[in-house]
Amino acid sequence: MALVEVFALGGVGEIGKNCYVVRQDDDIIVIDCGLAFPNEEMPGVDIVIPDFTYLLENSDKVRGVFLTHAHEDHVGSLPYLLNQLEVPVYATEFTHALIRSKLEEKTDFRSLTLKTFAPGDIIQVGALSVEPVRVTHSIPDTCAMAVRTQHGIVLFTSDFKFDFTPVDGKLTNMARLGELGKEGVLVLLSDSTNIERPGWGPTESAVSDGLRHVMTHAPGRVMLTTFASNIHRMQQVYTVAAEVGRKVAVVGRRMEQNIEICSRMGYLQIPKGVRINLDEMQFYKPEQLMILTTGSQGEPMSALVQMSKGEYGRLQVREGDTVIYSARPIPGNEAAIWRTINRLFRQGATVVYDSQSPIHVSGHAYREELKMMINLTRPFYLAPVHGEPRHQHLYRQMGLDMGFPDHRIFTLNDGIPLCLDDTKAYLGEQQPCGRVLVDTSGATGVPDDVLRDRTNVARDGVIVVTVAIDPERGELVGQPSIQFRGVHAEDGALDDTIEVVEDALRALDVNDLRDVDKVRHLVSDTIRRFVHKRASVRPLVLPTIIEV
Repeated sequence: MALVEVFALGGVGEIGKNCYVVRQDDDIIVIDCGLAFPNEEMPGVDIVIPDFTYLLENSDKVRGVFLTHAHEDHVGSLPYLLNQLEVPVYATEFTHALIRSKLEEKTDFRSLTLKTFAPGDIIQVGALSVEPVRVTHSIPDTCAMAVRTQHGIVLFTSDFKFDFTPVDGKLTNMARLGELGKEGVLVLLSDSTNIERPGWGPTESAVSDGLRHVMTHAPGRVMLTTFASNIHRMQQVYTVAAEVGRKVAVVGRRMEQNIEICSRMGYLQIPKGVRINLDEMQFYKPEQLMILTTGSQGEPMSALVQMSKGEYGRLQVREGDTVIYSARPIPGNEAAIWRTINRLFRQGATVVYDSQSPIHVSGHAYREELKMMINLTRPFYLAPVHGEPRHQHLYRQMGLDMGFPDHRIFTLNDGIPLCLDDTKAYLGEQQPCGRVLVDTSGATGVPDDVLRDRTNVARDGVIVVTVAIDPERGELVGQPSIQFRGVHAEDGALDDTIEVVEDALRALDVNDLRDVDKVRHLVSDTIRRFVHKRASVRPLVLPTIIEV
């Protein structure tokens, strides 16, 4: 019998970077290909993507990439994979439409193989088959993925919730999930993000009441910031704005693109006469205006963040404006979000980031919904994904409380396969995995030593020292030149730096001075020790040796 291996290249023990692999013999499929956002220890890094080494080493076996939905943490690294690997990409028509512009920007789009499925289709790829099953989330056409193997169904829930009054009216296909449970779910890989939240999550439709309350009572313009992909929230804004007599303008390139796509495809119903552009805002009173904008995560180049700094030319925040934060902070973004909120308050705006009437609800299942998924699908094994270690731990405890024996619940780590044969499951050997950092220029693979240098410069500054030597005669030429940038010390504490360097160089003999590398290391070590002794800082030291 075949061995089935299931493992993550990203997405377990962390939020974001979701990318999962299912392998049976010589057939490999990939579920999602997402990114994560950098933390404060990654200066200059724009995004974090999975290490695709395993897929590249097994490129002849990869049959396809299947996308559960169009959120960045599930599709954002796809261009980086497709630039290295020719593989078909399967997704709903809606998901393909939302990722198209990014693929066109970053890949040879004409060479890609993009295939469309609908929930309920059965896609055969090698000896494996994949069935997408509709689930409810904060973006249309989200699908769980049921992968049929020789030993049973490997079921990925994707991000999901059980919302019985969703904004688009499309419910989770609970009947089909139950039928898959009867057929035989071998392992359930479940979203675990909201395991800490007891009970059932509130319906997405509840947000409409919160938005209606703010729009009705706000004295001036109302701005709402959310993810550019939160189509359901945008639909609610247009619907409620029409009810209360406000016009809606949009700020932010990605949000404008998504609204245009969704409106054209029928996923967004915009009431007649509600939509206006920024130039038309001048014809309406402030209390007649509603503005949708990007920047809910404090992204430095987003419209709202630039407005909070007074640097956005197309629109400025005014005293009397009300700003609604309708998004949950991604871990690591909290500080940037609070800085933006504080700047908005200083400009005279009222910022609504928490309210008795909901202005945001999570698209992820609460604890009772996670239990419902288990009871519907009746898996033999459980493996929580899409969560940090504390989420995995609590999900495991929930499984134990529901009667699952310990040996049938697996806490996964990136790169370690869950191996499944006809009699047992066990954890296999580590496969290549990790993180690849993409900096703001778009270049991939920022190494750790570069991060260290960036951190040192940001924390303690940089010292540039230039030394001229005559290698033929083996002697120093002139006096060393030293520049301090971002180095702080008591007045006069570092005045003797040049003299200390000169003393160290004079101690070298003629042959030592002819060795450029030796001189460079001596200068660097001498300055580093001296500055740390005098100022207790460790700046980056950049020695330049000029041969004259």
